[in-house]
Amino acid sequence: MIKKYIMERKSWIFFFLFMQLFILFVSYLDAAISLRSAFYIVFLLTIMLILFVIVRYKKETKFYKSLEEWESDLDLSNVLHAESPFEKMVESTLVNQTNLLKQSAWENRVSLEEEKDELLSWIHEVKTPLTAMHLIIERVEEEKIKSQLSYEWLRIHMLLDQQLHQKRIPFMENDLYIEHVELKPLIFKEIKALQSWCMQKGIGFDIELEVPSVLSDAKWLSFIIRQILTNAVKYSESSDIVIKSSMQKGHVQLEIRDFGRGIDPKDLPRIFDKGFTSTTAHQDQAATGMGLYLAKKAAEPLLIDIDVQSQLHEGTTFTITFPEKNEFVRITGM
Repeated sequence: MIKKYIMERKSWIFFFLFMQLFILFVSYLDAAISLRSAFYIVFLLTIMLILFVIVRYKKETKFYKSLEEWESDLDLSNVLHAESPFEKMVESTLVNQTNLLKQSAWENRVSLEEEKDELLSWIHEVKTPLTAMHLIIERVEEEKIKSQLSYEWLRIHMLLDQQLHQKRIPFMENDLYIEHVELKPLIFKEIKALQSWCMQKGIGFDIELEVPSVLSDAKWLSFIIRQILTNAVKYSESSDIVIKSSMQKGHVQLEIRDFGRGIDPKDLPRIFDKGFTSTTAHQDQAATGMGLYLAKKAAEPLLIDIDVQSQLHEGTTFTITFPEKNEFVRITGM
């Protein structure tokens, strides 16, 4: 800060030095003025300037130091009250701009909340005709047409489900309920939802659950598993998907392994990025690039770690690692 202060006042300092040199120059030209006395006066004036700069530095930089330490979070309570006219100008501008930003942020938040509520309401309204459509599809006798309709219905249902959870994720910490979740009924429920699609693609499931339950939120854990299972089914053909649970180093791990087309090594670091779709099948119009991104976002508040290993043309393994019991103290306090 002192360097900045000196740079700010350099014109004054240069003017002072010029005046001292001017005094010495005049005393040199005028024999009536003692050069020694002139040097003495210059010395005293320089000492006075240094003392003056020290005093003014402390006084003039207090306000600007508080600005420098300000976290720019629209809270001006930590900024010192302005004293000089120029400081008051700065303070007035900051207060006005901060109030405008607060008002704008509030209006945007209200607008987003209204948009979110409208979308959630629309999604819930759409689910009613979707349910009726599913019942109608069940009555179709032609198996081929029934299978195709069921697949398209499932795609619509999955997309709506993603939209619903995408809007809820920013507020999911207010919706968490941590409990012992039985894995078997939860996994079977998600498999049942994909049953028609799996039958169409000739996909089966091999389930081995050494650890039958985990501590988590059942609703959000279902959503995470749903996204991973959907990916596994989408990119597999005529093979089994292996689901295992085990205890590893004090943590429960749930492993979901498919034998599908796998993931290109260059794509692995990006599969959880928003909107990313595989570079090996970039023309796939059905891929949204949102499923794994939302699964990762939902896993963070639950302290769940999702790891992926894959070999191209051999298959992919997703490993869901759950936190230890004592790590949920922070979550249950939300």
